[in-house]
Amino acid sequence: MTASTERSVRNDASSPVLLAAALTAAGAGAGLYVFGTNHTPDYATSLFGQTGTDTYVLKSWLATGVLAFAVVQLSLALWMYGRLPWLGVAPPRVSPVHRAIGALAILLTIPIAYHCAFAYGVQTKFDTRVAVHSIAGCFLYGAFLAKIILVQAPARRVPGWALPLAGGVLVVTVAVLWYTSALWYFNGFTLPSL
Repeated sequence: MTASTERSVRNDASSPVLLAAALTAAGAGAGLYVFGTNHTPDYATSLFGQTGTDTYVLKSWLATGVLAFAVVQLSLALWMYGRLPWLGVAPPRVSPVHRAIGALAILLTIPIAYHCAFAYGVQTKFDTRVAVHSIAGCFLYGAFLAKIILVQAPARRVPGWALPLAGGVLVVTVAVLWYTSALWYFNGFTLPSL
């Protein structure tokens, strides 16, 4: 089998997996968007006993923890793919650590997302920061599910670029969420331009 034939066979085998990941991401994001736009916000929704603006500090620190986990995830992924030249390729034991930290990061997002979804819903009309935050928040779990689909698929069925792309999109989404929420709070309710 020639190299081009092998690539063609691999691309044909990867199409269903890539389609499933893309449709899952789009479906989850769209579902959360529909829920958020049709849900009546309840500003009295509690997060660990705090409501309203009292939740800002707690959610900002939780989001900062998620961002820190995302940076660690990115670093471990780069190491596993041998993209950190001074370290070489990571030993196999790094993979379960990468997965555990990813699970912790997603678990840490749940109280934040719960409060945002039920207290505020999705708001896209009056404030650009809130609109970007709302849409990124809807997309986060779709991106996460897409990455899980790609991780669980047999390696021969996933192109080499797909998993790093999914992980990168997830890290960027976390960064956008942090920028439009925690940094906004820590910076005196204003967004610094980059």
